Amino acid sequence: MIELRNKKQETRTLNCRWGTYVNTFAVLCALLFTSTTNGQQAIDNNLPPYTSPHHRITPGAERMNGVLALLQGKKVAVMVNQTARVGDKLLVDTLLSLRVDIKKIFSPEHGFRGGADAGEKVNDSIDAQTGLPVISVYGKKKKPSAEDLADVDIVVFDIQDVGARFYTFISSLHYLMEACAENNKKLIVLDRPNPNGYFIDGPILKKEFQSFVGVDPVPVVYGLTIGEYAQMINGEKWLPDGEQCTLMIIPCQNYDHTDRFSLPVKPSPNLPNADAIALYPYLCFFEGTNISVGRGTDHPFQVIGSPKTKFEGAYEFTPESRPGAKEPPMLKQKCYGYALKPGKEEPLFHYVLQMYKLDSDKDAFFLKNNFFDKLAGTDEIRKMIIAGKTEDEIKASYAKELEAFKAKRKRYLLYKDFE
Repeated sequence: MIELRNKKQETRTLNCRWGTYVNTFAVLCALLFTSTTNGQQAIDNNLPPYTSPHHRITPGAERMNGVLALLQGKKVAVMVNQTARVGDKLLVDTLLSLRVDIKKIFSPEHGFRGGADAGEKVNDSIDAQTGLPVISVYGKKKKPSAEDLADVDIVVFDIQDVGARFYTFISSLHYLMEACAENNKKLIVLDRPNPNGYFIDGPILKKEFQSFVGVDPVPVVYGLTIGEYAQMINGEKWLPDGEQCTLMIIPCQNYDHTDRFSLPVKPSPNLPNADAIALYPYLCFFEGTNISVGRGTDHPFQVIGSPKTKFEGAYEFTPESRPGAKEPPMLKQKCYGYALKPGKEEPLFHYVLQMYKLDSDKDAFFLKNNFFDKLAGTDEIRKMIIAGKTEDEIKASYAKELEAFKAKRKRYLLYKDFE
Protein backbone atom coordinates (compact mmCIF):
# COMPACT_ATOMS: atom_id res chain seq x y z
CA MET A 1 0.00 0.00 0.00
CA ILE A 2 2.85 2.39 0.77
CA GLU A 3 5.42 3.21 -1.86
CA LEU A 4 8.31 5.62 -1.38
CA ARG A 5 8.64 7.87 -4.38
CA ASN A 6 11.78 9.78 -5.28
CA LYS A 7 11.42 12.44 -7.96
CA LYS A 8 12.88 15.86 -8.68
CA GLN A 9 12.32 18.09 -5.67
CA GLU A 10 12.36 21.79 -4.93
CA THR A 11 12.84 24.02 -1.91
CA ARG A 12 10.46 26.77 -0.85
CA THR A 13 11.17 29.63 1.55
CA LEU A 14 9.10 30.64 4.55
CA ASN A 15 6.00 32.71 3.87
CA CYS A 16 4.87 34.28 7.16
CA ARG A 17 3.41 37.60 8.20
CA TRP A 18 6.41 38.37 10.40
CA GLY A 19 8.18 39.25 7.15
CA THR A 20 11.92 39.50 6.55
CA TYR A 21 12.75 38.88 10.21
CA VAL A 22 11.12 35.44 10.02
CA ASN A 23 12.96 34.42 6.87
CA THR A 24 16.27 35.60 8.29
CA PHE A 25 15.60 33.76 11.52
CA ALA A 26 14.88 30.51 9.64
CA VAL A 27 18.12 30.80 7.69
CA LEU A 28 20.11 31.43 10.88
CA CYS A 29 18.45 28.42 12.50
CA ALA A 30 19.50 26.20 9.63
CA LEU A 31 23.10 27.42 9.94
CA LEU A 32 23.49 27.47 13.71
CA PHE A 33 21.33 24.76 15.24
CA THR A 34 22.44 21.15 15.13
CA SER A 35 20.43 17.97 15.55
CA THR A 36 19.97 16.57 19.03
CA THR A 37 19.89 12.94 20.06
CA ASN A 38 16.77 11.36 21.44
CA GLY A 39 17.35 8.12 23.29
CA GLN A 40 13.68 7.23 23.81
CA GLN A 41 12.63 3.99 22.18
CA ALA A 42 10.80 4.39 18.87
CA ILE A 43 7.29 3.03 18.66
CA ASP A 44 8.12 0.65 15.80
CA ASN A 45 11.50 -0.36 17.26
CA ASN A 46 13.24 -0.19 13.87
CA LEU A 47 14.87 3.25 13.96
CA PRO A 48 15.59 5.88 16.58
CA PRO A 49 12.78 8.48 16.75
CA TYR A 50 12.54 10.91 13.83
CA THR A 51 15.31 9.04 12.02
CA SER A 52 15.00 8.15 8.34
CA PRO A 53 17.28 5.46 6.89
CA HIS A 54 19.84 8.18 6.07
CA HIS A 55 19.60 10.98 8.64
CA ARG A 56 17.89 12.26 11.77
CA ILE A 57 15.16 14.87 11.47
CA THR A 58 15.16 17.69 14.01
CA PRO A 59 11.61 18.87 14.84
CA GLY A 60 11.01 22.55 15.52
CA ALA A 61 10.72 22.08 19.29
CA GLU A 62 14.30 20.82 19.46
CA ARG A 63 15.64 24.06 17.97
CA MET A 64 15.32 25.44 21.45
CA ASN A 65 17.67 28.41 21.28
CA GLY A 66 15.52 29.99 18.59
CA VAL A 67 12.30 29.13 20.43
CA LEU A 68 13.57 30.73 23.64
CA ALA A 69 14.58 33.89 21.81
CA LEU A 70 10.92 34.39 20.88
CA LEU A 71 9.40 33.48 24.26
CA GLN A 72 11.64 35.06 26.87
CA GLY A 73 9.92 37.94 28.64
CA LYS A 74 6.55 36.98 27.13
CA LYS A 75 3.38 35.60 28.67
CA VAL A 76 2.84 32.30 26.89
CA ALA A 77 0.01 29.83 26.31
CA VAL A 78 0.58 26.46 24.66
CA MET A 79 -1.62 24.03 22.76
CA VAL A 80 0.16 20.71 23.17
CA ASN A 81 -0.27 17.06 24.03
CA GLN A 82 2.02 14.14 24.88
CA THR A 83 3.73 14.39 21.47
CA ALA A 84 5.15 17.87 22.23
CA ARG A 85 8.57 16.73 23.40
CA VAL A 86 12.12 17.95 23.51
CA GLY A 87 14.16 14.76 23.65
CA ASP A 88 12.53 12.64 26.33
CA LYS A 89 10.89 15.58 28.17
CA LEU A 90 7.56 17.26 27.53
CA LEU A 91 7.89 20.67 25.91
CA VAL A 92 6.00 22.26 28.82
CA ASP A 93 8.48 20.85 31.34
CA THR A 94 11.41 22.00 29.21
CA LEU A 95 10.07 25.54 28.85
CA LEU A 96 9.25 25.81 32.56
CA SER A 97 12.76 24.65 33.47
CA LEU A 98 14.10 27.45 31.24
CA ARG A 99 11.90 29.99 33.07
CA VAL A 100 9.44 30.62 30.26
CA ASP A 101 6.30 32.20 31.73
CA ILE A 102 3.61 29.68 30.69
CA LYS A 103 0.19 30.91 31.78
CA LYS A 104 -1.99 28.01 30.60
CA ILE A 105 -2.31 24.93 28.46
CA PHE A 106 -4.99 24.45 25.79
CA SER A 107 -5.94 20.78 25.60
CA PRO A 108 -7.13 19.10 22.33
CA GLU A 109 -8.73 15.69 21.71
CA HIS A 110 -7.33 12.94 23.97
CA GLY A 111 -6.24 15.55 26.53
CA PHE A 112 -2.97 17.26 27.45
CA ARG A 113 -1.32 13.98 28.42
CA GLY A 114 -3.01 11.95 25.67
CA GLY A 115 -5.02 9.36 27.60
CA ALA A 116 -8.65 10.15 26.73
CA ASP A 117 -10.63 8.02 24.29
CA ALA A 118 -11.33 9.14 20.73
CA GLY A 119 -14.34 11.46 20.84
CA GLU A 120 -14.31 11.61 24.66
CA LYS A 121 -14.95 15.15 25.88
CA VAL A 122 -12.04 16.72 27.72
CA ASN A 123 -12.75 18.92 30.76
CA ASP A 124 -10.91 21.93 32.13
CA SER A 125 -8.57 21.02 34.95
CA ILE A 126 -5.37 21.84 36.81
CA ASP A 127 -2.38 19.78 35.71
CA ALA A 128 -1.21 17.92 38.81
CA GLN A 129 2.46 17.86 37.78
CA THR A 130 2.90 21.52 36.80
CA GLY A 131 0.03 23.28 38.57
CA LEU A 132 -0.91 24.98 35.30
CA PRO A 133 -4.53 25.52 34.31
CA VAL A 134 -5.59 23.23 31.45
CA ILE A 135 -8.36 24.67 29.28
CA SER A 136 -10.15 22.18 27.05
CA VAL A 137 -10.83 22.97 23.41
CA TYR A 138 -12.40 19.54 22.92
CA GLY A 139 -15.40 19.80 25.18
CA LYS A 140 -17.68 22.78 25.68
CA LYS A 141 -15.77 24.88 23.13
CA LYS A 142 -13.53 24.41 20.10
CA LYS A 143 -11.26 27.40 20.52
CA PRO A 144 -9.85 29.67 23.23
CA SER A 145 -12.07 32.59 24.19
CA ALA A 146 -11.06 36.24 24.38
CA GLU A 147 -10.92 35.81 28.16
CA ASP A 148 -8.60 32.81 27.80
CA LEU A 149 -6.19 34.89 25.72
CA ALA A 150 -6.44 38.16 27.63
CA ASP A 151 -3.32 37.55 29.75
CA VAL A 152 -1.25 36.01 26.92
CA ASP A 153 1.21 37.57 24.46
CA ILE A 154 2.09 34.52 22.35
CA VAL A 155 0.54 31.09 21.77
CA VAL A 156 2.69 28.06 20.90
CA PHE A 157 1.26 25.07 19.00
CA ASP A 158 3.19 21.80 19.06
CA ILE A 159 1.30 18.58 18.24
CA GLN A 160 2.36 15.65 16.07
CA ASP A 161 0.08 15.28 13.04
CA VAL A 162 -0.28 12.13 10.93
CA GLY A 163 -1.43 13.81 7.71
CA ALA A 164 -5.10 12.77 7.46
CA ARG A 165 -7.92 15.33 7.32
CA PHE A 166 -10.04 13.58 9.94
CA TYR A 167 -7.21 13.56 12.53
CA THR A 168 -8.67 16.35 14.62
CA PHE A 169 -5.50 18.20 15.63
CA ILE A 170 -5.53 20.16 12.36
CA SER A 171 -9.08 21.20 13.22
CA SER A 172 -7.83 22.40 16.61
CA LEU A 173 -5.05 24.28 14.81
CA HIS A 174 -7.60 25.97 12.53
CA TYR A 175 -9.72 27.15 15.46
CA LEU A 176 -6.65 28.27 17.41
CA MET A 177 -5.57 30.38 14.43
CA GLU A 178 -9.09 31.81 14.33
CA ALA A 179 -8.91 32.77 18.01
CA CYS A 180 -5.46 34.32 17.59
CA ALA A 181 -6.63 36.36 14.60
CA GLU A 182 -9.71 37.60 16.44
CA ASN A 183 -7.70 38.62 19.51
CA ASN A 184 -4.54 39.89 17.81
CA LYS A 185 -2.25 37.26 19.34
CA LYS A 186 0.89 35.88 17.72
CA LEU A 187 1.02 32.15 17.01
CA ILE A 188 4.21 30.09 16.80
CA VAL A 189 3.93 26.61 15.29
CA LEU A 190 6.78 24.28 16.18
CA ASP A 191 6.79 22.08 13.11
CA ARG A 192 7.06 18.30 13.10
CA PRO A 193 7.46 15.96 10.11
CA ASN A 194 4.41 14.23 8.65
CA PRO A 195 4.69 10.40 8.63
CA ASN A 196 2.15 10.34 5.78
CA GLY A 197 3.62 13.37 4.06
CA TYR A 198 4.83 11.51 0.94
CA PHE A 199 1.52 11.24 -0.96
CA ILE A 200 -1.80 13.00 -1.57
CA ASP A 201 -5.15 11.30 -2.12
CA GLY A 202 -8.88 11.55 -1.56
CA PRO A 203 -11.73 13.91 -2.41
CA ILE A 204 -11.67 17.55 -1.36
CA LEU A 205 -13.94 18.33 1.60
CA LYS A 206 -17.23 19.85 0.46
CA LYS A 207 -18.52 22.75 2.57
CA GLU A 208 -21.81 21.05 3.45
CA PHE A 209 -19.85 18.20 5.09
CA GLN A 210 -17.74 20.37 7.38
CA SER A 211 -17.36 19.06 10.92
CA PHE A 212 -14.64 18.67 13.51
CA VAL A 213 -13.28 15.74 11.45
CA GLY A 214 -13.02 18.04 8.44
CA VAL A 215 -12.84 21.83 8.58
CA ASP A 216 -10.82 22.97 5.55
CA PRO A 217 -11.22 22.17 1.81
CA VAL A 218 -8.31 19.74 1.56
CA PRO A 219 -8.14 16.10 0.44
CA VAL A 220 -8.17 13.23 2.91
CA VAL A 221 -4.37 12.95 2.65
CA TYR A 222 -2.86 16.38 2.03
CA GLY A 223 0.92 15.90 2.12
CA LEU A 224 1.74 18.88 4.37
CA THR A 225 3.43 19.22 7.73
CA ILE A 226 1.46 20.95 10.46
CA GLY A 227 3.48 24.12 9.80
CA GLU A 228 2.86 24.02 6.07
CA TYR A 229 -0.82 23.40 6.78
CA ALA A 230 -0.97 26.49 9.00
CA GLN A 231 0.55 28.55 6.19
CA MET A 232 -2.09 27.24 3.80
CA ILE A 233 -4.92 28.20 6.18
CA ASN A 234 -3.52 31.72 6.32
CA GLY A 235 -2.60 32.01 2.66
CA GLU A 236 -5.91 30.70 1.35
CA LYS A 237 -7.80 32.88 3.85
CA TRP A 238 -9.86 29.99 5.22
CA LEU A 239 -10.47 31.76 8.53
CA PRO A 240 -13.78 33.66 8.89
CA ASP A 241 -13.98 36.86 6.84
CA GLY A 242 -10.61 36.02 5.27
CA GLU A 243 -8.72 36.98 8.41
CA GLN A 244 -5.11 35.90 8.90
CA CYS A 245 -3.36 35.32 12.17
CA THR A 246 0.16 36.58 12.88
CA LEU A 247 1.98 33.33 12.26
CA MET A 248 5.51 32.05 12.58
CA ILE A 249 6.78 28.57 11.81
CA ILE A 250 9.87 27.09 13.45
CA PRO A 251 10.68 24.53 10.73
CA CYS A 252 12.14 21.05 11.03
CA GLN A 253 15.70 20.45 9.97
CA ASN A 254 16.84 17.63 7.66
CA TYR A 255 13.29 16.71 6.59
CA ASP A 256 11.77 16.33 3.15
CA HIS A 257 8.51 14.82 1.97
CA THR A 258 10.02 11.50 0.88
CA ASP A 259 11.27 10.71 4.39
CA ARG A 260 10.07 7.61 6.23
CA PHE A 261 10.73 7.65 9.96
CA SER A 262 9.49 6.48 13.35
CA LEU A 263 7.89 8.60 16.07
CA PRO A 264 9.06 8.85 19.69
CA VAL A 265 5.60 8.31 21.24
CA LYS A 266 2.13 7.25 20.16
CA PRO A 267 0.44 10.26 18.53
CA SER A 268 -2.89 9.11 20.00
CA PRO A 269 -4.10 6.10 22.03
CA ASN A 270 -5.13 3.96 19.05
CA LEU A 271 -2.16 4.67 16.79
CA PRO A 272 0.45 2.60 18.66
CA ASN A 273 3.04 2.06 15.93
CA ALA A 274 4.21 2.95 12.43
CA ASP A 275 1.95 0.36 10.76
CA ALA A 276 -1.18 1.82 12.34
CA ILE A 277 -0.13 5.34 11.34
CA ALA A 278 0.47 4.26 7.73
CA LEU A 279 -2.88 2.45 7.52
CA TYR A 280 -4.90 5.10 9.34
CA PRO A 281 -5.81 7.23 6.26
CA TYR A 282 -7.26 4.10 4.62
CA LEU A 283 -9.01 2.56 7.62
CA CYS A 284 -10.53 5.51 9.46
CA PHE A 285 -13.45 5.48 6.99
CA PHE A 286 -14.63 2.31 8.74
CA GLU A 287 -15.52 4.44 11.78
CA GLY A 288 -18.59 5.38 9.72
CA THR A 289 -19.51 1.73 9.04
CA ASN A 290 -20.37 -1.45 10.92
CA ILE A 291 -16.76 -2.69 10.57
CA SER A 292 -14.32 -2.69 13.49
CA VAL A 293 -10.78 -1.33 13.01
CA GLY A 294 -9.51 -3.16 16.07
CA ARG A 295 -10.10 -0.57 18.76
CA GLY A 296 -9.99 -2.54 22.01
CA THR A 297 -7.40 -5.01 20.70
CA ASP A 298 -3.60 -5.10 20.60
CA HIS A 299 -3.69 -4.02 16.94
CA PRO A 300 -5.93 -0.96 16.45
CA PHE A 301 -5.96 0.34 12.87
CA GLN A 302 -4.12 -2.79 11.76
CA VAL A 303 -7.10 -5.17 11.59
CA ILE A 304 -10.59 -4.91 10.09
CA GLY A 305 -13.58 -7.17 10.51
CA SER A 306 -17.03 -7.71 11.94
CA PRO A 307 -19.21 -10.56 13.20
CA LYS A 308 -20.97 -10.54 9.81
CA THR A 309 -17.94 -11.00 7.55
CA LYS A 310 -17.00 -14.55 8.47
CA PHE A 311 -15.16 -16.49 5.75
CA GLU A 312 -12.67 -19.32 5.54
CA GLY A 313 -9.21 -18.26 6.69
CA ALA A 314 -10.45 -15.00 8.19
CA TYR A 315 -8.40 -13.31 10.88
CA GLU A 316 -10.31 -13.36 14.17
CA PHE A 317 -10.27 -10.76 16.95
CA THR A 318 -12.51 -9.71 19.82
CA PRO A 319 -12.54 -6.07 20.99
CA GLU A 320 -12.40 -5.60 24.76
CA SER A 321 -12.66 -2.54 27.00
CA ARG A 322 -9.24 -1.09 27.75
CA PRO A 323 -7.58 2.30 28.30
CA GLY A 324 -7.99 4.44 25.20
CA ALA A 325 -10.88 2.28 24.01
CA LYS A 326 -13.31 1.94 26.90
CA GLU A 327 -16.33 1.16 24.70
CA PRO A 328 -15.00 0.06 21.32
CA PRO A 329 -17.30 -0.96 18.46
CA MET A 330 -18.16 -4.69 18.49
CA LEU A 331 -17.31 -4.87 22.21
CA LYS A 332 -16.85 -8.55 23.22
CA GLN A 333 -18.04 -9.76 19.81
CA LYS A 334 -15.81 -12.04 17.75
CA CYS A 335 -14.96 -10.36 14.47
CA TYR A 336 -13.75 -11.91 11.23
CA GLY A 337 -11.67 -10.11 8.66
CA TYR A 338 -8.06 -9.24 7.88
CA ALA A 339 -4.84 -8.38 9.65
CA LEU A 340 -3.06 -5.78 7.54
CA LYS A 341 0.51 -4.64 6.97
CA PRO A 342 1.56 -1.63 4.88
CA GLY A 343 2.88 -2.88 1.57
CA LYS A 344 2.16 -1.94 -2.01
CA GLU A 345 0.21 1.24 -2.61
CA GLU A 346 -3.55 0.73 -2.81
CA PRO A 347 -6.33 3.15 -3.79
CA LEU A 348 -7.61 5.06 -0.78
CA PHE A 349 -10.98 3.28 -0.67
CA HIS A 350 -9.62 -0.20 -1.46
CA TYR A 351 -10.34 -1.75 1.94
CA VAL A 352 -13.79 -0.18 2.25
CA LEU A 353 -14.78 -1.64 -1.11
CA GLN A 354 -13.47 -5.09 -0.18
CA MET A 355 -15.34 -5.19 3.13
CA TYR A 356 -18.53 -3.86 1.56
CA LYS A 357 -18.46 -6.76 -0.88
CA LEU A 358 -18.00 -9.24 1.99
CA ASP A 359 -20.69 -7.82 4.27
CA SER A 360 -23.83 -9.93 4.46
CA ASP A 361 -26.03 -6.96 5.43
CA LYS A 362 -25.15 -4.20 3.01
CA ASP A 363 -28.10 -2.04 4.05
CA ALA A 364 -26.51 -1.72 7.50
CA PHE A 365 -22.90 -1.32 6.30
CA PHE A 366 -22.91 2.51 6.46
CA LEU A 367 -24.03 3.95 9.80
CA LYS A 368 -27.26 5.94 9.68
CA ASN A 369 -25.59 9.01 11.25
CA ASN A 370 -23.79 9.66 7.92
CA PHE A 371 -20.43 9.78 9.70
CA PHE A 372 -18.85 8.07 6.69
CA ASP A 373 -19.79 11.09 4.56
CA LYS A 374 -18.18 13.46 7.07
CA LEU A 375 -14.99 11.38 7.01
CA ALA A 376 -14.96 11.26 3.21
CA GLY A 377 -15.92 14.94 2.96
CA THR A 378 -18.67 14.15 0.49
CA ASP A 379 -21.61 11.76 0.05
CA GLU A 380 -20.50 10.84 -3.48
CA ILE A 381 -18.07 8.12 -2.36
CA ARG A 382 -20.74 6.27 -0.38
CA LYS A 383 -23.17 6.51 -3.28
CA MET A 384 -20.57 5.19 -5.73
CA ILE A 385 -19.72 2.24 -3.47
CA ILE A 386 -23.39 1.31 -3.16
CA ALA A 387 -23.77 1.65 -6.96
CA GLY A 388 -20.96 -0.88 -7.50
CA LYS A 389 -18.36 1.50 -8.94
CA THR A 390 -14.77 0.29 -9.16
CA GLU A 391 -11.72 1.65 -7.34
CA ASP A 392 -10.55 3.32 -10.54
CA GLU A 393 -13.94 4.94 -11.15
CA ILE A 394 -14.03 6.30 -7.60
CA LYS A 395 -10.52 7.71 -7.85
CA ALA A 396 -11.30 9.28 -11.23
CA SER A 397 -14.31 11.06 -9.71
CA TYR A 398 -12.07 13.38 -7.68
CA ALA A 399 -8.93 13.38 -9.85
CA LYS A 400 -9.45 16.86 -11.32
CA GLU A 401 -9.99 18.60 -7.97
CA LEU A 402 -7.03 16.72 -6.50
CA GLU A 403 -4.73 18.04 -9.23
CA ALA A 404 -5.93 21.59 -8.51
CA PHE A 405 -5.14 21.12 -4.83
CA LYS A 406 -1.66 19.82 -5.62
CA ALA A 407 -0.86 22.98 -7.57
CA LYS A 408 -2.18 25.17 -4.73
CA ARG A 409 -0.27 23.18 -2.11
CA LYS A 410 3.07 23.94 -3.78
CA ARG A 411 2.85 27.56 -2.62
CA TYR A 412 3.07 26.60 1.04
CA LEU A 413 5.83 24.00 1.11
CA LEU A 414 8.76 24.52 3.46
CA TYR A 415 10.57 21.31 2.49
CA LYS A 416 11.59 19.43 -0.64
CA ASP A 417 8.62 17.70 -2.18
CA PHE A 418 8.10 14.08 -3.28
CA GLU A 419 7.39 15.04 -6.88
